[in-house]
Amino acid sequence: MKKAILVLSAVAAALVLVFSAFNLFVLTKTDKYILSAPELKGTDYDCILVLGAGIRDDGTPSDMLKDRLTTAIGLYKLGYSRTLLLSGDRSGDHYDEVAVMKKFCIENGVPEENIVCDGKGYSTYESVDNTRGVGKYRKIIIVTQEYHLSRAIYIAQRMGLEAHGICADVRSYRGQLIRDVRECFARMKDVIKVM
Repeated sequence: MKKAILVLSAVAAALVLVFSAFNLFVLTKTDKYILSAPELKGTDYDCILVLGAGIRDDGTPSDMLKDRLTTAIGLYKLGYSRTLLLSGDRSGDHYDEVAVMKKFCIENGVPEENIVCDGKGYSTYESVDNTRGVGKYRKIIIVTQEYHLSRAIYIAQRMGLEAHGICADVRSYRGQLIRDVRECFARMKDVIKVM
């Protein structure tokens, strides 16, 4: 019995080490690519990629999504790119993140012709892969919250994109601890996926 407990403890410790290593690897690999707007070099980005983050029942963006969109619109108005690429879940007639995102951008001064929509961004991986799949977007700014940014940048860079990230944390978000824990597992999953 003692031997079994020791073996299980050793296996658990090894798993924690591997898990931590994956997360530390992604965080350190991407840290220098997370910038503030003044630190962005030039204004010749192909697009500003905004990752979806849920919508409310009344058809408005969640707080997280609103902050991502507001941040991206600010970058657009500063001239970092002429294109906003909105990527999110358009899984049915009653749930369309991208339509809500587009409406918000237009209401806040972005011309419709400068908005590109990706309704098949069901995950961070798919959003970045779809961006790459469009073909003409190679140098991108990714806008999302800090907890999520390292993984998005890592995926983009592994897919051959030149990616920088801008943090859209404007406030505290309810349920952040759960998102932080989930993100640790998602980092490990996506590191393996892009290998």
